[in-house]
Amino acid sequence: MSLSIGGILPVILEVIQSIAPLIIFFTVFQILYLKLPPSQLVKLYTGLAFTAIGLILFLYGIYNGFLPAGTKIGEFFGDSRENLLIPIGFILGLLATLAEPSVRVLCYQVEVSSNGYIRSNLMLYTLSLAVALFAAITMAKIVYRIPFLYIIVPGYLFALVLLWLCDRDFIGIAFDAGGAVTGPMAVSFLMSMAVGVATAYEGADPVADGFGLIAMIALAPIIFVMLLGVYIRFNGGIRNV
Repeated sequence: MSLSIGGILPVILEVIQSIAPLIIFFTVFQILYLKLPPSQLVKLYTGLAFTAIGLILFLYGIYNGFLPAGTKIGEFFGDSRENLLIPIGFILGLLATLAEPSVRVLCYQVEVSSNGYIRSNLMLYTLSLAVALFAAITMAKIVYRIPFLYIIVPGYLFALVLLWLCDRDFIGIAFDAGGAVTGPMAVSFLMSMAVGVATAYEGADPVADGFGLIAMIALAPIIFVMLLGVYIRFNGGIRNV
C-alpha cells in the first residue's frame, strides 16, 4: 500500500491525541517549576518531535504492514494447512521474540544489574523458547478447540506455586519479562495471525478463539523465568549462573 495522505492522516491525529497531553503537562510544569534553560528546551522539544514522527511511521507500518501480513498468513494456514499450524506458531513465536526490541533491552538490563551473573543470551533464549512454546499451544487451542480457561487458569496457578520455589531475584524479572515480550512484534504480528487462523479455520470463532494469545504470551516468560529461578536456587544461587 502506498503512503497516502488519506491513509496516514488518521495515524497523525492518533499520535497527536496520545502525546499532546504529555507535552502540555510538561510545558505547564516547565513554566511553573522547572525553568529549564532555552538550549535544553530546544533539545527536549526536538526529541519530542522526532518521537512523534517515529510513532506515526511505526503505527502506519503496523496498520498497513504487520497486521495485514499476520492476518493473511493465519488465514492461509488456517484454511488449507491446519496440520502445520502448531509448528508454524512455534517458529513465528520464536522469531518474533528474537526480534522484539523490548526483550533485548530487558535482557541487557538484567545482565548489567546482575553484574554479568545472569547472561543476556540466557535470558533471550529462555524468553524466546517460552513464547514459541505458548504460541504453539495457542495454535493447538484453536485446532483442538480447547477452552481458554483450561489453559490460562492452571498456568497462573502453576506460576503462583513457582513464586514460593524460585530464587527471589527472578520473581521481579519474570513479571517484567511478561510485559516485555508483549511488545509491538508480538501484538501486531502474532495476534493478527491468531485471529486470521480462527477466521479461516472451520468451526473456530474469531472472537472466542482468535484472542487470548497475548495473555498466553505474557504468561510464558513468567513461568519459564521462574523455572530458571528454581533451577538456580537449588544449584547454589544466582552467583553460580
